[in-house]
Amino acid sequence: MASETTDEPATEASHEQWLDGSLITLCVGSLFVVVVGGLVQVSFGAFSMTIAEAWRAVFNPEVLLNPRAWEMFLLGGKLNADALLNPLAWDSLIVSAEMPEMNKRSLIVWNIRLPRVLVGALVGMNLAVSGAIFQAVTRNELASPFILGVSSGAGLAILLTLVVFSSLSALLPLVASFGGALAFLVVYAIAWKNGTSPVRLVLAGVIVGTVFGSLQTGLFFFADDIGVVQSAIAWTTGSLTGTDWEQVRMALPWTVVAMLLALVSSRQLNVLLLGENTASSLGMNVEKVRFAISGVAVLAAAASIAVAGIVGFVGLIVPHMVRNLVGSDYRKLVVGCIFAGPALMVAADVGARLALSPVQIPVGIVTGLIGGPYFLYLMRKQDEMGEI
Repeated sequence: MASETTDEPATEASHEQWLDGSLITLCVGSLFVVVVGGLVQVSFGAFSMTIAEAWRAVFNPEVLLNPRAWEMFLLGGKLNADALLNPLAWDSLIVSAEMPEMNKRSLIVWNIRLPRVLVGALVGMNLAVSGAIFQAVTRNELASPFILGVSSGAGLAILLTLVVFSSLSALLPLVASFGGALAFLVVYAIAWKNGTSPVRLVLAGVIVGTVFGSLQTGLFFFADDIGVVQSAIAWTTGSLTGTDWEQVRMALPWTVVAMLLALVSSRQLNVLLLGENTASSLGMNVEKVRFAISGVAVLAAAASIAVAGIVGFVGLIVPHMVRNLVGSDYRKLVVGCIFAGPALMVAADVGARLALSPVQIPVGIVTGLIGGPYFLYLMRKQDEMGEI
């Protein structure tokens, strides 16, 4: 009985230790930015409507509470309940169906504008968490999917699929994961010399990113269709233009898996930050854990690249912002990145869409314009940057 009474306060204190006011404030503020940015996104376009009209369209109960509409949005068709219990009939699990009737404003908001906001939120979430994991795995605060070559590897795999193996386009997340994982393995192999160091990992990432980037550019010369070239350019710059529910359906399941694994791995990430010797003395198999958690980061980055292309700097600056606000405890850092990443991406996409209206610029350009000065400020502010 005595042990039970002493364990309960310890557990409560542990929860209070990481779930503090700074994290709650960050999450609430990020949600506010996402909601306001999303409301701005759905309010402007070729078909103009007021913010009040857009708000009513978003919360139209005929759509919001309609199971048929959500089947179309999240599944792309009607769920065949009879096939659900028969594994031999799973190829007909989703059958084609017509979109439920809705008014013109709701149709525009729900089918064209709102999916772009959701894709932006998923991309920001994935890139932020991926960057946070890479910074812990490498113990290097300069690490990110972009700098470590993962983005370039995933982008090259996607471009190969679009230009050469177009029949595999439905498997873009898997293709991107394979390309990103291969690039990270190459970076790790180049950086390995009786272990790795933050400087060698960054330099190896720059080398691999440059080579893979050159191969991406070379693929343009093998594309005969101008539409494929334009699509490839969108991939290499990072763009949310033209995204719809298909991209939501493509990224959502991988995002859920990656976020859950990242949350579960937060304690291991905290141990990795203590250094290899300390982690080993605590009973951790450092190399196995490092590669397993890196796989989560690659999956998260690949899920975002598969739907939005290569969006730079998000995976680098969001973990820094969150770390400055909530501290280095990865139980708080991962949760903060899950909320702050979407806030940055949705806000950046609002700027990408409205800054030069009616011309829309790729969101990757806006994140670069935000990330570059912020990183310069960070570099000037801190005396030393590199190993965490």
